Amino acid sequence: MGALVLVVEDSPQDVEAVRRTLTRAYPEARLECVEDGTTALERLADEEGERPDLVLLDLNVPGLDGHGVLTTVRRRSQLDELPVVVLTSSTHPRDIEACYRAGANSYVFKPVDLAMFQVVLRGIFACWLGTPADGTVNQNELP
Repeated sequence: MGALVLVVEDSPQDVEAVRRTLTRAYPEARLECVEDGTTALERLADEEGERPDLVLLDLNVPGLDGHGVLTTVRRRSQLDELPVVVLTSSTHPRDIEACYRAGANSYVFKPVDLAMFQVVLRGIFACWLGTPADGTVNQNELP
């Protein structure tokens, strides 16, 4: 069974970009999406459910925001090794610093341009999930 990626994101367009990019690069991978921070924590606390291999976390989600999710995840010993990549539109230095202090594995800005967003996503997946399924990296997609 392929890797499981949990996406905490309330933008349908961003979720679709993640879905398409993941499906193309890692056809065996599975994607699970939640739209708010509270649901994300409930999902991660479910000991009977499969633990994700990677979490992509937007900071600006309804309910408990991404900062709260990240802080709570890192306080739970069973989740302290879980890779959490903050994938957000915030470029504010305070957000970046707070996320790294809270234990984010990476902080990535979401580009507005869809093609560049897909390049960023492929880089995240290559870093945290390994080489793409076809073993290639499209050099034309690199910035």
